Amino acid sequence: MEKEIKNEEVNEDIVNEKQDAAAEVQTDAAEKPEENEKKELTPEEKVAELEKQIEELKTQQLYKVAEFDNFRKRVMQEKADLIKNGGAKVITTLLPIVDDLERAQQNMDKYEDVAAVKEGLSLIIDKFFKLLAQEGLQKMDVVGKPFDADFHEAIAMVPGQSEDQKGKVMDCMTAGYTLNDRVIRYAKVAVAE
Repeated sequence: MEKEIKNEEVNEDIVNEKQDAAAEVQTDAAEKPEENEKKELTPEEKVAELEKQIEELKTQQLYKVAEFDNFRKRVMQEKADLIKNGGAKVITTLLPIVDDLERAQQNMDKYEDVAAVKEGLSLIIDKFFKLLAQEGLQKMDVVGKPFDADFHEAIAMVPGQSEDQKGKVMDCMTAGYTLNDRVIRYAKVAVAE
């Protein structure tokens, strides 16, 4: 019984709070009628407001165009710097080879043993090609393979070969190279006909 009385009291309190809140809203609405009613603009005011919006949009567009132009100029400058200084990494890796060649040239007159000079030169050349391979350069192996215009440039035809040799590379006059799987110099070859 006591629980029912307490529940009734709580319910009455909730109802009273809701009524108070509704009365406050009505009072606020009565005090501010201009906010609740939509204000009608005159045609001149509408035109002025639209012109203001147009000016804001024009300003925004000018900022966007200027920002894009600055971006374009920055990218062009970065490209120019890359082109100008792009080879610096390769050059710095080649400098030890240049040092080795200069030392070999200085010491070449001191040695009478031609075999030692040849061996030293072979070591420098091997070091040079290993360094180039690290940078992605590969020498094409073409002799005995079928002629492929994507990798080879035929500068001579060799007549009188057997049937199984026809269309194959017989000799390589100038080696071809690829850099990161892209041909940078075609191999100049003689092809059997």
